[in-house]
Amino acid sequence: MEEGLGAKFWFAMVGVILAIGVGSILLFWLVSAAWYRWGFIGGLLFFGGILLLVAAIYDRTHRRRYDDELTAQPTD
Repeated sequence: MEEGLGAKFWFAMVGVILAIGVGSILLFWLVSAAWYRWGFIGGLLFFGGILLLVAAIYDRTHRRRYDDELTAQPTD
């Protein structure tokens, strides 16, 4: 029997790390471009907009879990 983690795991790990790295570079580039074009306040608003977009997507994907937790609690 082979002990340890297989090649499939390590290829997936490298893929995830590369995806996170490329995403981070793109996010940094977008925010710095907004800062350059619109100044500090514009860059801050742009970054806040990105955070609101991510929060809205996260909320939509986890809505069912929130509804289940809400109905599980007793109402007095």
